[in-house]
Amino acid sequence: MISQLIINNIKKSVENLFDDLGINHGDDIKVYLEQPAHIEHGDYSTNVAMQLAKALRKPPFQIATMLKTKLEQDGNIENMMSRIEVAHPGFINMYIDWSQWALKEFTLPSNRGEKAVVEHTSINPNKSAHIGHLRNSCIGDAIVRLLKRSGYNVEVHNYIDDLGNQLADTVVGLLNTSHKKDHLRFGDFCWDIYSRVNKEYESNPQLIEQRTKVLHSLEEGNENLSWVGLLVAERIVREHLEEMNEFGIHYDLLVWESNIVREGFWASAFNLLKETTQFYRETSGKLEGCWVLKQASTEVDDNESEHSIDKVLVRSNGILTYTAKDIAYHLWKFGLLKKDFLYKRFSEGLWTTSANGTNSSFGKADIVINVIDHRQEYPQAMVKQALEILGYEDQAEKLRHVSYGVVSLSPGAARELGIDTSDGRASYAMSGRQGIGIKISDLLDHMEVIIENKRSDKNGMSSRIIAAAAIRYYLLRFSLLTEVVFDIQQATEVTGNTGVYLMYSYARAVSILSKAEVEMNMKPSLPNEIAQIEKAEYALLRHISTWQDTLFIACNELSPNMICNYAYELATLFNNFYATCPILKADSDKIPLRLWLTLKFKETIGDALTVLGLPTPNRM
Repeated sequence: MISQLIINNIKKSVENLFDDLGINHGDDIKVYLEQPAHIEHGDYSTNVAMQLAKALRKPPFQIATMLKTKLEQDGNIENMMSRIEVAHPGFINMYIDWSQWALKEFTLPSNRGEKAVVEHTSINPNKSAHIGHLRNSCIGDAIVRLLKRSGYNVEVHNYIDDLGNQLADTVVGLLNTSHKKDHLRFGDFCWDIYSRVNKEYESNPQLIEQRTKVLHSLEEGNENLSWVGLLVAERIVREHLEEMNEFGIHYDLLVWESNIVREGFWASAFNLLKETTQFYRETSGKLEGCWVLKQASTEVDDNESEHSIDKVLVRSNGILTYTAKDIAYHLWKFGLLKKDFLYKRFSEGLWTTSANGTNSSFGKADIVINVIDHRQEYPQAMVKQALEILGYEDQAEKLRHVSYGVVSLSPGAARELGIDTSDGRASYAMSGRQGIGIKISDLLDHMEVIIENKRSDKNGMSSRIIAAAAIRYYLLRFSLLTEVVFDIQQATEVTGNTGVYLMYSYARAVSILSKAEVEMNMKPSLPNEIAQIEKAEYALLRHISTWQDTLFIACNELSPNMICNYAYELATLFNNFYATCPILKADSDKIPLRLWLTLKFKETIGDALTVLGLPTPNRM
């Protein structure tokens, strides 16, 4: 990474300056770099001299001048800088020697091959998935790709809640309501059933008693109702996996909640928690008979807080809460339970936990990352708190919740679904209980038709692959905590900050390089010297040079949208370069540099597209 190379050299010069002045530099010195917006201020700049003014008791400009001299004496940051300048009141501005930069091999810092377990998707297996679920999956898969690109050993989990209320509702609906409608998929039929049974609950309270019965049966297993629930869940999970496959999203392991309960994982976690003073059974009040985890904060009121149910791990009727099962699951993820699942193949390349099967090496993570929307922040905090209570502070520190904003519908999208928008709201929430939402399969079909109709050349990638990539990029490009107000018209655009634009830019670079080789017998190679370059060439080269830094920061912050922002700017700079700087028709002395720049662009945006999970097409 170029920034780390610069920072390390500046730190060394600062330490030497302290030594020369006979002053102890104390704690680790923080050096901050920035890329100035204006080229005349350098490629990189630091204000470290201003930070040191108090400790060295000298004016910042004088300190900056002394550091400049040391950097030059030490070789201009490994010969990477063509010049270093000092600007008032004490900035050090550095200008890259691009010929030297091009010769260097930059890599990401090593993470020692740590194992990261990433859990994402985890859709309730009771009906077809909607676009809100897809945002989770796209974010999770992009994080998986980011971690792998950064050298982590990554294991991907999809948690299947086959004991929850949602599956119970669908089972109750299938067995107690009448519905007849043509559907190609079972999940779509259950979409209607789930909505219908939730409306039935309002007029038929006895059905709610049926749900309790089903919930008990699902946890007990090995009887009629539990087998019905298992068959429903497995069929819908397979449909979910087929949908995700179209977006290039895959998993290593399906973890079934029923296995956590029936194979004794919760029992083991329960015994560990009972040894602590913070886990106890309530003997009075509204939570009498419940096993609860004492809160770290005393500000939460037991009877009134909306989170009260989340701190209950075992209800008075013996039914476990989601949080209880999640605590057991995370103890296993970190290899802290003296238990393991058995495993068997679910499909090609995918394993599942099972009551019978073989041993394997899943789990035992160094880092655990959960992609779950912001509404689950409190339960995630409960899992972290349980780890801390049990004395596993290191593991609690390495449990990271990637929180993101939910997907709602724009007024236009809501109207297309028949929702009354006369109240003039800016967005409309999706609701599975009301049957309101855009199914993933429906959106992909719709987008495929739009792409197909817009294409003049249909000899490249299929319209369906392009459509999936466009949808995926749309859901990734927003900042994580932004609520995505999904608009069908915006999502189907193929120009501007879209996945289609990025893929088209990549294909353009491939075409240029191919023509150079076939028609001119020229292959791109590193020019002898990179000097006197035009503004568009410089802007493109400068942005390419920051790719490793962007990767590093995006991985540390688990923010795929940073890669989207980088890739869009990169594509824009390349297309500006292409428009203003002739490549194949340039003067003969300029062609080598421009071909090499085109190659560097292709390699860099290809890397970014791969991290984002988008194709790298030779032709659109």
